[in-house]
Amino acid sequence: MDRWELLRRITAFPLTAGGLSEELLSGGFRSVFKGQGIEFDEARHYQMGDDARFIDWNASARFGEPYVKMYREERELSVFIILDTSPSMSSALWSGTPGAMSSYEQGVLAAALIAFSAEKAGQRVGALFFDREVTQVFPPRKGRPHIMSILGAALDAGTGPDREPPHSNLQAALLGTGRFLKRRSLVTVVSDFFVSAWEQEFEDLAARHDLIAVGVGNPPDQDFPNLGLIPLEDPETGIGFYGATGFGSFRREWERWSRERRERVEALCRRAGAACLFLPSAEETPAALGRFFSGRRPFRRGRRRTPGGGYL
Repeated sequence: MDRWELLRRITAFPLTAGGLSEELLSGGFRSVFKGQGIEFDEARHYQMGDDARFIDWNASARFGEPYVKMYREERELSVFIILDTSPSMSSALWSGTPGAMSSYEQGVLAAALIAFSAEKAGQRVGALFFDREVTQVFPPRKGRPHIMSILGAALDAGTGPDREPPHSNLQAALLGTGRFLKRRSLVTVVSDFFVSAWEQEFEDLAARHDLIAVGVGNPPDQDFPNLGLIPLEDPETGIGFYGATGFGSFRREWERWSRERRERVEALCRRAGAACLFLPSAEETPAALGRFFSGRRPFRRGRRRTPGGGYL
């Protein structure tokens, strides 16, 4: 898909975003888009009828009488998109049709729809791009011009054959996002997850923010096409080899590797309390995202403590 076709589809998204925004507001992520988070406000003397779970035991012990913690709602939150721009994202999806979308193009479409939906819900939108390092950061702001500047930069950051093939540094992107965002936000990581050594940073970020992993690329249940003996190259390292795609053993091994990679990401998300979506290549991105947001139950928000001391 060329740049202008991709841009044409993106510019039509504000019309689609209204429907998805309603799904976001009515589905499992209502707490994020409605601003139902809470933050500590002050401590005051305990009064009859106060919930004992809110007692501030440290203050009570210090002053010799019971105190309770008071909280206020966070009325305005941010939606922050972490976009993988590394070389592996340039691989095309196996749709069987000429001009098929690459993983990166699919990721940009997903990011665009989430951004426009957040704008429709009245939220601020920010973004961070990364490959071997963090390349661009856009602070969360409101407004259509700001979103279009993010998407324009995303189109310019598209991968190409002239790029260096270093590994994807998702670890740096997660660390940078954690340092940059001071208040709870909805953070969406859009990547093919051909990455390593990022699990701990992912869990740490999920403990403080609502985190979603959006996987793009060929799903593991899609057959590798029989193209005979063909040269293949790892876009992240530049290492090349020949693949005997005509052999069933090769295709089965490829499918096993793809399935295990996806299962590792899903297992990490369950452990971290994050949400996970792998976009199927055969479906339209708006439909897949709409089903995801409207059909999910509210997910456990990592290891964030409630005012009573438990975990959500």
